[in-house]
Amino acid sequence: MIAKLSGLLDSTGLDWAIIDVAGVGYLVSASARTLRRLGSPGAAVSVLTEMWVSEDKMALYGFADAEERDWFRLLTTVQGVGAKVALNLLSVLSPDELTTSIAAQDKTSLCRADGVGPKLAARILNELKDKVAAFALPAAASAPPVKGGAAPAGPVSAVGDAVSALVNLGYRRIDAFTAVNKAVQQLGAEADMSALIRAGLKELSQ
Repeated sequence: MIAKLSGLLDSTGLDWAIIDVAGVGYLVSASARTLRRLGSPGAAVSVLTEMWVSEDKMALYGFADAEERDWFRLLTTVQGVGAKVALNLLSVLSPDELTTSIAAQDKTSLCRADGVGPKLAARILNELKDKVAAFALPAAASAPPVKGGAAPAGPVSAVGDAVSALVNLGYRRIDAFTAVNKAVQQLGAEADMSALIRAGLKELSQ
């Protein structure tokens, strides 16, 4: 299992790079985001890798950081999302943008990636929404647990209700979610829906 490569960047293409490690060139498929960070041929580079082996093919996928690699692993758990589609998503959306888009159930953002249509985008949103909730709502997640260790439901519910209210006022869901998430960070995990709506509207008006 090859988990990391360090060497000299030999060359790059639209979705690949060749990394020279002690005279051996490794072909690594990568997102546009990772390729931009590698720099120019001849540069010393280091990438985390994921190796896939099948009956007729062995492939290496490279990532500039662990966050992108972890998202690649998560995306490819969704039925219909192979390595190429996952890299396409990571080419148009950063890990933070993916987290926000999925938590906000923003299908349009996902459809920007080649190979992702409305049906696949809906499946990604449905299958990953619970897995990214803790990352999307850092303030709510930091609230003290209730007896028995379960996460408090109140703050998350208030966020959802506030987002829905702003959407009903005509704002895009992705914008509403971003504004309310910032409000949670400013006001704290115990803020109620009304306070979040007011703060969200203030954020959206700027």
